[in-house]
Amino acid sequence: MSKSRPRNRQGSARAKNLSTNSVRSENWLWGTHAVLAALANPERRCERLVASQNARRRGGAALSAAEDLAPGAIDALLPPGAVHQGVAGQFTPLPETALEELIAAETPRLVVLDQLSDPHNLGAVYRSAAAFGFSGIIHQTRHAAALTGVVAKAAVGAVERVATCRVVNIARSLESLAEAGYHTVGLAGSGRNTVARAVAGADKLALVLGAEGPGLRPGVAKACAELARIPIAAEMESLNVSNAAAIAFYEASRSA
Repeated sequence: MSKSRPRNRQGSARAKNLSTNSVRSENWLWGTHAVLAALANPERRCERLVASQNARRRGGAALSAAEDLAPGAIDALLPPGAVHQGVAGQFTPLPETALEELIAAETPRLVVLDQLSDPHNLGAVYRSAAAFGFSGIIHQTRHAAALTGVVAKAAVGAVERVATCRVVNIARSLESLAEAGYHTVGLAGSGRNTVARAVAGADKLALVLGAEGPGLRPGVAKACAELARIPIAAEMESLNVSNAAAIAFYEASRSA
């Protein structure tokens, strides 16, 4: 048996630091609304807060303890092209909510996303969900966008207000929701009913949206109680998923 080599403590420490920095770089949020909402969320811990002088003046007391950095220095901390408005923060990730918790709390309005992958669309869905009274968003653990700074910026603070739930199997989760009394409605152009009719009178509702392009997967569509469509002009094939979500959420809020 060969002898094990002595550990390179310096090399191990360097590798650990690189790994830590890589993980932490994913936890930056930027933009005034996203950062202020995260600071106000008791479930978040701010590890570093930076702001330009102008942003500190605009943010008032909430940004008074921020590290003073020039906009260019803030650029260097963030992904290329991040529009930070002079403020950024490094936060611990949001805790996730289990599906059983959402059901036990009888959360009346839920969103189920079937492999939605575009972070800008996801952020827009969060924003619309918060605007129209949907309190939880259910994602798949794989093939779905993570809650990055891009999502938080597009959501304008709504990721702090809408519970996030990750599940392994969307179809099975829909079955669990149906057993708990939720009316599960999938958005699809082939739906027989309009969204307005499908959501009318539902005390507990779960709206299901598919991915950009392919829409709902067949197994997920089959697991929905019904499919519903948004009436649009015949010459237009479909709507962007975030626009469709906003319309469906509005229709649901009218029938609540």
